[in-house]
Amino acid sequence: MNKRSHAFTALFLMFLFIFPVALLLVQTFSGRWAWPQVLPEEWSWRAWRILGDQAGPLLKSLGTSLGYSLASTLLSLVLCLAPAAALVRGDLPRRGAIETLLMAPVMVPPVAFSLGIHFIFLVLGLADSWLGVVLVLTAFAYPYMLRALIAGYTALGEDYATAATNLGANSLQRLLGVELPLLVPAAVSGGSVVFLVAFSNYFLVFLVGGGSVTGFSGYLFPFLSSSDRPVAASLTLIFLGIPLVLFGILETTVTRWYRHRGMGDGS
Repeated sequence: MNKRSHAFTALFLMFLFIFPVALLLVQTFSGRWAWPQVLPEEWSWRAWRILGDQAGPLLKSLGTSLGYSLASTLLSLVLCLAPAAALVRGDLPRRGAIETLLMAPVMVPPVAFSLGIHFIFLVLGLADSWLGVVLVLTAFAYPYMLRALIAGYTALGEDYATAATNLGANSLQRLLGVELPLLVPAAVSGGSVVFLVAFSNYFLVFLVGGGSVTGFSGYLFPFLSSSDRPVAASLTLIFLGIPLVLFGILETTVTRWYRHRGMGDGS
């Protein structure tokens, strides 16, 4: 592909993203917008005033969602490090079957997965709790982290670990001082997907949380099914903006950390 084709593709993708966001932004300020008018007939701040009046519940639900999403991301990283290393470096029989089994949560129908794990959580007493929500989201989304870490370990190879071992590093020192810093791009890639899956999930949080854990998706969903489109559009923009801001902060932090360690730009 030549430069013109790349530029056209980039502009087309930008249009696909920017146009819906611009439409949402216009809708947040619409007072009366009847079809087939291209722009609203009346403009209003009503939607944002409503969100301002509901700032307490809104921020609480947003904080809850950020809490269980970040916890699920961190827990999936911890749980997937050993299996990913074993699948890449271990001499495992039927490696493909084991990997397929570990990827089962994203391969089975979501409803079957949800109802099955909800029954288990009821037996264990984890239903209707924040911990239960974290665990169910981790169980549902960890395959994305696993695949990313498998790719990271494959690209990393074993030379760095061997060199660290020869210099006297034990397993923990090798993991924390050598492998984890080099696996940061893979962990960020997998963690971004896990976070998005957890942050945007409504059904699992509603099912396992049982109303005791009210996330932002649960706050947003009733407005999406209502006729109050300006408020729904405002909440959707917030829903879209939070991950973008977090990923921007993460990208900047990781890049500076890599440069500080003399490891290039982190790309």
